[in-house]
Amino acid sequence: KEQGLVEEPSIHKIIRSRRRTVGLQVTHEAHLIVRVPQRMPLETVHELVRKKLPWILRKQSFAREHYLHAAPKTFTTGEKFLYLGEEHELFVVPGAYGPLVFDGKGFFLPEGCRALAKWLFRDWYREQTAEYLSARVRHFTGMTGARYSRIAISNANGRWGSCSSQGVLNFSWRLMMAPREVVDYVAVHEVAHLEELNHSKRFWQKVKTFLPDYPQAKRWLELHPWSLHHDI
Repeated sequence: KEQGLVEEPSIHKIIRSRRRTVGLQVTHEAHLIVRVPQRMPLETVHELVRKKLPWILRKQSFAREHYLHAAPKTFTTGEKFLYLGEEHELFVVPGAYGPLVFDGKGFFLPEGCRALAKWLFRDWYREQTAEYLSARVRHFTGMTGARYSRIAISNANGRWGSCSSQGVLNFSWRLMMAPREVVDYVAVHEVAHLEELNHSKRFWQKVKTFLPDYPQAKRWLELHPWSLHHDI
């Protein structure tokens, strides 16, 4: 190979749909996923990928550094878990069985449940996400009159929120690890999509109407996605 030339990254998956724009996603496994309009020629897809090459390589390098070698949680006393942007200590306490308890300062896990800790934490985060995001979505839709059909909680690891053409709002439970202003940004982002299923200037103006400082939260997600990728 000639020096200075960079090989085009391989596309792990191309997803075609009724969307109008192209979306690029680098997963935590450093895979490149490309979402494109239904009839876009394959040649055009590869041309767009080549144009975004520096961005893709940066994202893949970041993924390999922060995600592929991330230490899994051991669920031992002293380990820290994030909730709304703040770290809270885990305490493993005597007991054969019982729920995972959060008292606002720390998590308490019965010793006999350590084998189930991963699932107990996931269930706890999912419950918090459903409750918190439902309240925030009601708040923001109440300001505009926009309608949604329901809220669903996903296990997505990188796609923090989405809005379907049927008005279904999806949120990843991992959002509960992010600061409140970041969670609000994702909620507002999807609420704005209820009326604008695109990322046009009008869409971003709607987001700005809700959150004038949204670029800061958006930037936080771009710089700290690894914060939400604990192996739980």
